[in-house]
Amino acid sequence: MSVLPDLVSLRLLVGVAELGSVGRAARTMGMSQPSASKRLAALERQVRLPLLTRTPRGSVLTDDGQVVVTWALRLLTVADEFDNSLTAMRHARAARLRVAASMTVAEALLPRWLHRLAQREPDVQVGLTVVNSTEVARMLVTDDSVDIGFIEGPNVPDGLDHMIVGHDHLVVVVAPQHDWARRRRPLRPAELAATRLVVREQGSGTRETLELTLRDLDPAPPHLSLGSNAAVKGAAMTGTAPAVLSRHAVETELATGHLVTVPVDNLPLRRDLRAVWPRGRRLTGSATALLQAIDTSPTTPPARPTTITKDRKPPGRS
Repeated sequence: MSVLPDLVSLRLLVGVAELGSVGRAARTMGMSQPSASKRLAALERQVRLPLLTRTPRGSVLTDDGQVVVTWALRLLTVADEFDNSLTAMRHARAARLRVAASMTVAEALLPRWLHRLAQREPDVQVGLTVVNSTEVARMLVTDDSVDIGFIEGPNVPDGLDHMIVGHDHLVVVVAPQHDWARRRRPLRPAELAATRLVVREQGSGTRETLELTLRDLDPAPPHLSLGSNAAVKGAAMTGTAPAVLSRHAVETELATGHLVTVPVDNLPLRRDLRAVWPRGRRLTGSATALLQAIDTSPTTPPARPTTITKDRKPPGRS
């Protein structure tokens, strides 16, 4: 089984690519040149590729090294987003901005948004709670523990104002060895409805969207109902049964071939992703800053402000 290189070594390799010298890269990272050279040699042994050509004038990347640096930059960006998200969760008790998010939003999108917020507002501390969409709404309506929430269901619960912050599609996925992976024609909606699927738990926005879409087709009961995207993906990858999840949630598994999408004819599985907050409550400055960070994120479609009633404006967005 392969082992991913450690992030320090990858940062060091990127530094050599940018600065042209192991010594200069080592100094920027606060380590000695011999230590840096040992790390890079160990990295080359681990990936089994020559990454650097060492000359009296410095070090230059090999062709393989240039490709690895390109990949490393993407991985390090995601790692930084991950670190910002963990920091947000650690500061939950003392946070200035308290956020509750549905699982798909928290896993796939919120790390990018929080990273952008940290760049714009470095002093904002964020406390993050990850629950399903129904629980996000309950926390906002029944207690004062959350400033802003993010949900993915097809409907906006009573008592909440909202703003669309992105869009999502649900996809049917199966293991590569499943019969559906070899289909030449898309599924008919009735076929999907008649199949016992692996789905998320009651209260999940993903589950609610699926049930609403299939409600006129007398859908079969689920084969399994699981409490996380990871559990649903794991069951699907074993070949237990087809699953329905957000495309955001299965991007990695589709890219690696661990799961395969199965097209479905004439079945609208698109949904809106929303920021929500209690109706009539003015958003805090930090919550507004987060919404602005989402608005300007290159990975998110432009947000469209809306509310439950046509004559109301989102608090704090005037």
